[in-house]
Amino acid sequence: MQGFFGRYLMVDVGARRWEVVPLDQERLRRTLGGKGLATQLLLEKNPAGVDPLSAENHLIFALGPASDTAIYGSCRHGIFSKSPLTGLYGESYSGGRAAIPMSRTGYDAIVLQGASSTPVWLEISDGTVQFHDAADLWGKDTFATEDAVLERCGVDGAAAVVIGPAGENLVRYAVVENDYWRSAGRCGMGAVLGSKKIKAVVFHGSRSRPVANPEGIKAYARRTVQDLKDHKATQAYRTHGTPMMVALLNTVGGFPTRYWAKGALESWRKISAEILVDRWGARPKACRTCFIGCGKYVEIQEGRHKGLKIEGPEYETIYAFGGLCEIDALDEIAHLNDLCDRLGMDTITAGNMAAFAIEASRRGKIQERLHYGDVDAIARLLENIAKRQGLGDLLAEGVRPAAAALGLEDLAVHVKGMEPAGYDPRALKGMGLAYAVSDRGACHLRATFYKAELTGLIDPQQIEGKAQLFLDFEDRCTLFDCLILCRFYRDFYPWEELSKIIALTTGEEWEKADLQGLASRVVDSTRLFNLREGLTAADDRLPKRLLQEPLEDGRRLTEEELTRMLQDYYRLRGWNSEGVPSGHGSTD
Repeated sequence: MQGFFGRYLMVDVGARRWEVVPLDQERLRRTLGGKGLATQLLLEKNPAGVDPLSAENHLIFALGPASDTAIYGSCRHGIFSKSPLTGLYGESYSGGRAAIPMSRTGYDAIVLQGASSTPVWLEISDGTVQFHDAADLWGKDTFATEDAVLERCGVDGAAAVVIGPAGENLVRYAVVENDYWRSAGRCGMGAVLGSKKIKAVVFHGSRSRPVANPEGIKAYARRTVQDLKDHKATQAYRTHGTPMMVALLNTVGGFPTRYWAKGALESWRKISAEILVDRWGARPKACRTCFIGCGKYVEIQEGRHKGLKIEGPEYETIYAFGGLCEIDALDEIAHLNDLCDRLGMDTITAGNMAAFAIEASRRGKIQERLHYGDVDAIARLLENIAKRQGLGDLLAEGVRPAAAALGLEDLAVHVKGMEPAGYDPRALKGMGLAYAVSDRGACHLRATFYKAELTGLIDPQQIEGKAQLFLDFEDRCTLFDCLILCRFYRDFYPWEELSKIIALTTGEEWEKADLQGLASRVVDSTRLFNLREGLTAADDRLPKRLLQEPLEDGRRLTEEELTRMLQDYYRLRGWNSEGVPSGHGSTD
């Protein structure tokens, strides 16, 4: 089977040792790399019930057979571990350019175990692993850290992934950054690196991925860009990027606002894509091997943040700070975005935590006086979270522990400890199912099912047949995470195109049924990991507020409707009524 190096790297950070471990063909064929391979390695290597911030928790960088090829949308890498935020399966992905030098080290996965007693940064190449002192980098922000380690490495084409103060201080939603503005954002992967005292990892090498049909891949890529560079989806992302969703979600009443109390922000036009592009002149910025250019690079030209340069803010950051915190100035949202990037903190969780704290203040549960729209107070709160100072120390633990400590469990909005993205499940009921069953907690990207509901592929309020369509979306997205491909190529790579990409890279000729079988195995594996860590069917639920409080227009998702979708999903997955995969009645 082509498309793989047939080996992974095992690095013991505490002992400062490393070894190369072979991967057999059958394992690669059954997992297809990426998420599939990393999940199997986590199941094997992580002790059941391990503390996510202990030395025994493993962190895995993984790539797929499309990595470092001409296939468009392939410049992404995945990071996998047990999540410090949820205590369950953790996965996070990032674009930019880091996947290429990561691949050129010549490994299908890089597994980090143990913990250093002092701060280090790692340099991983195709020939060796070097451990460098990072004491003088500890405390620096992500931008300064990336600049410093790349300069010290001194290798043209090298790439770095880094953590900021939030990761060092074990904030449970700390991110891993690369290329300044690209983030492996969810699940707290930055905290796992911080617990191992790893400030950065630099990758470089000269290995070429042994694909099955190199010339065929080049020809396929040429046809892809010729056929799709003017596609309406391409033009929409290139012109307005993800902020175009601000208008759409407010129009359908699914834009979470005022900490999930409302479905629209009256002043949403002030934080729309039109401001970003038409007023600020944002330019498209693409990852390597991408013609879409969904990123929006901008330099703010006026106001108190004049001179701020940023790629963003993305839709999810705008929803989190603009909607939930009711900040209706895009330059202020960009400022908070920049602050989170430098501190190394997930903007979705950070925005949710800020809005939660505002509500806690309004209810008299904390001494701090916080108000919706108060940018400076929110900025101070973010810095306190990253430094674990005052109230920030509690909020750094995540919304579930914070809500328990403050007696606000009925207020908190999360699934399995992770907050949802900017799609209200009362308006888009399929997103309720998506949040409930996602292996990493409330997540919009494991299936991107908002796409089906917003484009009319299925009625957002429909329950019947929803789980079946959702399964198709989830399985295809799972394959994207094995290969590893960008979600925004979902319009361009339906099942038949995925078959072509797999044939060109691996040489394997697989039909849709074969691909669905592989995806189902990966989904089952992540489920088994979570069951082993204590998950039950009771965790596949939405928070009380989203099931009991209707939106302003009366739309709601009832407990009965969610249960029907869940049972349909379990049945279609071949799981029993408690959500346990067939043949796995025991998870010991």
